[in-house]
Amino acid sequence: MISNNNRVEQVAREDLVMFINACLACTGQREFYDDAYGQRVSIDFLHDYILGNYRLLYARSLAAGINHFNQAQIILKLLATGKDTLPKHKEEEGALIAHALNALPPQRAWGVLQQLRQRRINNRRSRAIARDYLQQRGDLSFHAVKYRPKVRAIAAHAHLKLQGELGTFLFRNWKQKVYETELFEKFRQAHFSEQAIYDLPFTVAEGLAAKHKVKRDVFLTRIQQQMTVGEKLRFQGAAERTEKVEIDLDLGKLPLTKLALYILSLPLERRKEQREIFHQALERSARSVLKKAPLKLGKVAAVLDCSYSSSGSSEKRRRPLGVAVATHYLLQAASQEYRAFWTIPTEDALQVRPHGQTDLATPLLAALGSGADLVVIVSDGCENYPPKGAAEVLRIFRAKLDPQRRTSIIHCNPVFNSEDFSLRNLSPSTPTVGLRDAEDLPTMLGFARFADGSAPLSELEAYLAERVQQMLKWA
Repeated sequence: MISNNNRVEQVAREDLVMFINACLACTGQREFYDDAYGQRVSIDFLHDYILGNYRLLYARSLAAGINHFNQAQIILKLLATGKDTLPKHKEEEGALIAHALNALPPQRAWGVLQQLRQRRINNRRSRAIARDYLQQRGDLSFHAVKYRPKVRAIAAHAHLKLQGELGTFLFRNWKQKVYETELFEKFRQAHFSEQAIYDLPFTVAEGLAAKHKVKRDVFLTRIQQQMTVGEKLRFQGAAERTEKVEIDLDLGKLPLTKLALYILSLPLERRKEQREIFHQALERSARSVLKKAPLKLGKVAAVLDCSYSSSGSSEKRRRPLGVAVATHYLLQAASQEYRAFWTIPTEDALQVRPHGQTDLATPLLAALGSGADLVVIVSDGCENYPPKGAAEVLRIFRAKLDPQRRTSIIHCNPVFNSEDFSLRNLSPSTPTVGLRDAEDLPTMLGFARFADGSAPLSELEAYLAERVQQMLKWA
């Protein structure tokens, strides 16, 4: 009979695994089967529940490899409830918040600090976090121009003392005759000179180009040197559909999953024409991931979902399929021997498209029969052809053919299920982990041992503590 203490530990472990898994996959955006409102309500409830019951582990989740959306939510909720932090944990919690904030993409970090004002969070620690973030920006003048309304709101809310010309630029309507700071002066000149707009960040220049009535195709052609990789990706499709401007995109600078998503956004004909270029770019990107997070695997088989639901949503277009393609290249690079089995058989991963019903059972049978040591399934878990077919295959395989678990099976799910605050799993015998980007796969394979329920709470706590030490480089 399970003791009360054991039961409490089991519930805590299940709660934390569910929360971390949700934070790996959920971004509060619409999915194929769920709307954005349901996603946000569900994930917000989970955050409040874990914060209220496991505050230390909630803070340590910042080091668990969760996505940027949920890191931002954790930072905000910890800053809003600082009085509840135990004195012995204040230093660690503050260090985690500061490190996570600095590691966020700038636009998201400034957004987090702006939300402090919107939510009326203005305690001593939140002001110190905002002050330190500004002080650590080596390119603060660039940020002040690109994110001017946000920086101004944050400085006012936290009562920050601004050095040099920054205060004048932010609060005196930039109308100073001449600025010594080069970028501030370029910004001032751009209000009167069309030529000066091309020295500004793209998002700033875009509004001023409209003011000067610059033609869109002319503007996009000339501003490309100021565009980030993300901005180029965002405007590539729009430029091709309307102004017919060719965006100069360096494939070598794209992260693996974003590269896969970009390639999948292109017409099939173009993918065929430039197949070798795209294939080599994906292989290089996969090797780059493995240099940062080494992963050496033996004989691996992948079950990859390219059914219609992998088309994602209007907010996350083709993301599940993009994760599958990127994972395919990453596993191929990390394995001594590798085979891929798609739900719709294909000879070339670059030619896949989201279509058809979800038949996971057929490729899973083939993968299990290949003699692989590790089987990785990448799918949203919504199988319907036949329903629960893969679940039955996994049950029989574990019970009859592999009771000693010689073959490791892991289900990676890129989609959060808002109805039950979790990821749809395929079988109780198979651990399911969230996978926002293929680049997170090495971390997720390490986390999978907690998802199957075999590891105790103490091991999960030790895992998070070790991740914190790695993140903060504490001895």
